This record gives sequence, C-alpha cells and structure tokens, in this order.
Amino acid sequence: MSQPAFEFDDLPVDEPGDLTFTVGELADAIDERLRSGFRDGVWVRGEINGLKRSGQHIYFSLVEKDRRSEAKLDVKLFANKLARLTPKLRSNRLEMRDGMKVRIHGQLDFYKQRGALSIVMDDIDPRYTLGEIAQSREEILKRLVASGLTGANKRHVLSPIPLRIGVAASVGSAGFADFHSELARSGFGFRLVVADTRVQGDGADRMVAGSIGTLARGARKGVLDAIVVIRGGGAKNELAVFDSERIATTIAMVPCPVLTGIGHEIDRTIADEVAHTALKTPTACAGELIGRVAAYVNDTEMAFEAIARRALVLTDAADHRLSHTARRLAGHTTTAVERADERLTMRRARLVALAPSALARAVERLDATTARVLERSRSAVERESGRLDVLAARVSAVDPAVQLARGWSITRNSAGDVVRSTDEVSAGSTLTTDFVDGRVTSTITGVTTTTPGTATAATATATATDPANSTRTTDD
Repeated sequence: MSQPAFEFDDLPVDEPGDLTFTVGELADAIDERLRSGFRDGVWVRGEINGLKRSGQHIYFSLVEKDRRSEAKLDVKLFANKLARLTPKLRSNRLEMRDGMKVRIHGQLDFYKQRGALSIVMDDIDPRYTLGEIAQSREEILKRLVASGLTGANKRHVLSPIPLRIGVAASVGSAGFADFHSELARSGFGFRLVVADTRVQGDGADRMVAGSIGTLARGARKGVLDAIVVIRGGGAKNELAVFDSERIATTIAMVPCPVLTGIGHEIDRTIADEVAHTALKTPTACAGELIGRVAAYVNDTEMAFEAIARRALVLTDAADHRLSHTARRLAGHTTTAVERADERLTMRRARLVALAPSALARAVERLDATTARVLERSRSAVERESGRLDVLAARVSAVDPAVQLARGWSITRNSAGDVVRSTDEVSAGSTLTTDFVDGRVTSTITGVTTTTPGTATAATATATATDPANSTRTTDD
C-alpha cells in the first residue's frame, strides 16, 4: 500500500509570509495528516517484541529485522479491542507472545508529548501467523528429512519394561503433573530422572534441547531405558517451540528411544516427527509406558502359568509312568523271589542229602593231611636243629670273647673305633686295649711304622684294668 506524502509549501524560510509552526502545532498537523491519510487504518506485519501487560492493556513493539537495519513501531492494544480480539485468537489457538510473527490492523497515532509514532491495534490476521508457523515448520522438516534425521531415533529398540525414564518437562506444569500422577497410580516401580526446563518463551527451544542432551548422557551410560519430552496443551505459537530444528536434531541424536507427549490430540510438532514414538498428550505418554510394562508383566505371568501347567502335566505323566513301573517291578520282584525261594529249597535239600558223605570225605582228608603234617613237621624240626647247630658253631668261632681267650686283643681309639693301622694313631693319642681278663688304657708317646710283615713298635704308658675293676700302671 502506498503511503501519502506530506504536502508542505516549499517556500524560502526568510521570505515574508512564511508559514511557521510551533512544536505543538506541527505535532497536531502531523497527527491530522496521518489520520486523514490513513483514514481506514493500516495493515502492518512484523515480529512481536517486548510484549508487556499493563492492567487490561497490552503494549509491544512490532519489529522488522534484516541484515542492514531494524525497523520498529510501537503498538498499543487497549482493553476494549483486546476483549474483541481474544475470541478470534482463542479459536485459532494463538496467544500473543514475543517472537510471534503477526499481521495487525490499527490506526496510526502521533503522540506529540514525546514526538513518537505508534499504532493503536484493532484487528489481527490469524491466518498470517499460522501460515508463517506452517511455512517455517515445513522448511525445517524438509531439511531434517534430507539429512536422514527423522528416522534416526526410531531405529532404537524400546525396552519391554521401560522403568528408568528421563523426563524433559516443566515440573510445575499441569502436563508434568498429569504424567507423574498417571505413573504413580500404575503401581509399577518407575524411576524418573527429571530435567526441569522452560517450555515456552524466549530461549525455550535452547533450554529444552539442553535438557534432552543432559538426559542423553545418562542414556549413554546405560542408566535410562527411554526419554520422554512432554508439554501440556497451549496455543499453536507456544507449541511452535517444539518445531525448533535445534530440539529435533537433539532428539535424533539421543542413543535411546524418545517418546513425546506434546499439546492436545490434534497437535503435531516436528519433535513428534523425529521421536521414536509420538503420543497425543503427556497422559497418553504415561499410558504408553504403563501399557508396555503391564503387557510384559502379563506376558510373564502367562508364561509362568503355562510353565506351571506344563510342569503339572509332565509331573502327572511321570507319576503315572512311575506307578506303572513300580507295579511291574513289584510283579517281577515277587516272581523272582518265588523262583529264588524254590531254587534255595532245592539246593537245601540237595545239601542235606549230600552233607553226610561230603563231611565223611572231608574228615578222611583232614586225618590224612594231619598225619602228613605231623610227619613232615618232625623231619623239618630235625633239619632245622642241625642247621642251628652249624650256625652256633660258626657264631662261636667269630665271637670276640673266644678270640680273646685264644690270646688276641682288641685296641680302640678314644672314639671307640677299632685301630687297624699305625696311620690311625699318633703321639699323644689314648688307646684302649681289651684282653680276655681286662682292659688296658694306653697313651702313645711314639709311633714307628715298618714294612708289611715286620713288627710295629710303639712307646706308650698304659693303665691296666682287671675284670674286678682293679687298676695297675705299667711302663712298656
């Protein structure tokens, strides 16, 4: 839409009759020209920035950013206009927030006290905002599909008993309360690791992605079975936080299944597109987890019952076979015992009949054996007596006492060893010589060695001991 120009006479300022305004007059003139030039108001599009509420009124700036500069226009939305626009926003599930792209209608207003231009808003085009959201969402989704991230998290296998759950949510929200209470009522031992995060407003996408990334580190350590991202219902532009490419990329890279429960049943965000499983609401997300655990418990109980039934059948069959085998064994045992008893009776009869003659033959053999043993014993005793006499004679021949009686003697050193050579003694040594009638103790004063066959001379001082322990000393 073309904007009307201001029509001021371009006269020299120094000529008489120049039109000169006071500041107030100029402000009024500008305001009048604006009102007359934009009599039907004007449509303006931009991004809401710095929205604040003052009583029942709303104030914000409408900005347009490009690479070179930023244009800014202040907007006022008074209570009467807000009351009329609220149903329109609500029916389209929109709520005015910072960062929301809008197309609004209003009347231009020049506030002369500050010399500021603003627009008094009286209408809004919801289709423009929804179209912007849809267009941005479509562009992000195309990039995610092209990079293969939409199917990355779906390749993970969700545990049949997902009890260790990481939760990215606003802890104080109704959505988290619904999710938590649903799990608590289930009676199952869910363990939650909660990353509290803001889910709307400036920087919400960055905070949600950071919370998911924090939980992902726990999943890499094997302490989480799944991660859930939940948010209760809200306006479409509020839920657009979960259309963030940052959040979607983070979900795609999580090393365990991610479940989403965002908004109402009709909502579908990009986070839902990349998640392993997208549920309609936080409550539905809790229900999915409970359902999987309940199904596992039910399957386990059914398997246990099937095992018990099968075991009972097998036990009954085994008992039947055991009873049948026992009856057969009893029959066979009775027959075997009867047959053994018959054989025992027959053998006993044979033994009774044969015992007298066998006993008589045994007695005869015993008598004959006894006679042979006695005869052989006498012969053996005689032979052994002769051998003993011979051995006694040999022992007597080598008995030292006998040799001593024949005139031999035995000489020992101080250690008690028999001395057989002069090499075994030396001057000063003490010798003991045994005779048949006593013992002589000698101290050697000299040793003379001779050739074999000749006598050996030794000089010694001797002390003789007779059998009655009397002692005499001689010098040899």
